[in-house]
Amino acid sequence: MSELTDAAYDEVVFTLAQDPDVDVTVSDDGLLARGRRFAFLDDDHLVVKLPHDRAADLVARRIAGGRPEGEGWVSVSSVDLWLELAGEAHAFVGEPAVGGQS
Repeated sequence: MSELTDAAYDEVVFTLAQDPDVDVTVSDDGLLARGRRFAFLDDDHLVVKLPHDRAADLVARRIAGGRPEGEGWVSVSSVDLWLELAGEAHAFVGEPAVGGQS
């Protein structure tokens, strides 16, 4: 990993951890929301879990790499997009299940 990617990942972790409305746990496996992984660093890429349509759009526009048809995991090399996409991934994975109390 490069210093640039380390610094960008640290910024993502710091920013999400500072938001009182965002529940983020940092683990050896990456970033977790409600115990579910939503982002992790893979060499010089941030890998995030997004809704299928969003992931497919990013891959189609060559912003991300991966095969989003399964779990919706995509790999992003542009550090300028990491914070935005990590926030989207957190919102996607961190949402409580619909009808959980019914």
